[in-house]
Amino acid sequence: MGMSVIISTATAQDAEEILKLQYLCFQSEAELYGNYRIDPLVESLDSLRAEIATGLVFVARLGDEVVGTVRGAVGADGAGEIGRLGVHPRLQGHGLGARLLRAAEKGLADERETTRFRLHTGHRSEGNLRLYRRAGYAPVGNETGRDGVLMILLEKDAGRPAYVASA
Repeated sequence: MGMSVIISTATAQDAEEILKLQYLCFQSEAELYGNYRIDPLVESLDSLRAEIATGLVFVARLGDEVVGTVRGAVGADGAGEIGRLGVHPRLQGHGLGARLLRAAEKGLADERETTRFRLHTGHRSEGNLRLYRRAGYAPVGNETGRDGVLMILLEKDAGRPAYVASA
């Protein structure tokens, strides 16, 4: 019998495993942009620990193994900002990313009372863009990240349906 993937709030003890998973998950993004200094690959353990202590960080576990992660925080304008969504490569394509995204949205709406969500992804990251569009996000602009990668900014209202049909 197979195990179920459980999504829960991360603890300080998860920090090292999250960082290792993040490094694995974002290798394909780094390769896509020819830039191995993208923010998720150069984040420090102390920075992640601080975010776990103050923000919303979720993990997906398969047994004792952390196989997915996502983070949420409230931006200066009150919007819920979602980031660092990552799923272990062997489990991608099975809906876990969408489940993690919904967990972050629910946490931000319930615990931080946000009414709008915002996230970003690299302009060449077609798989990510498909996931976010299916989840109801729409492009609202772009900006160049600190790492030099052109990022597409996407937003949706908290009341918007989780998944919309596309033509």
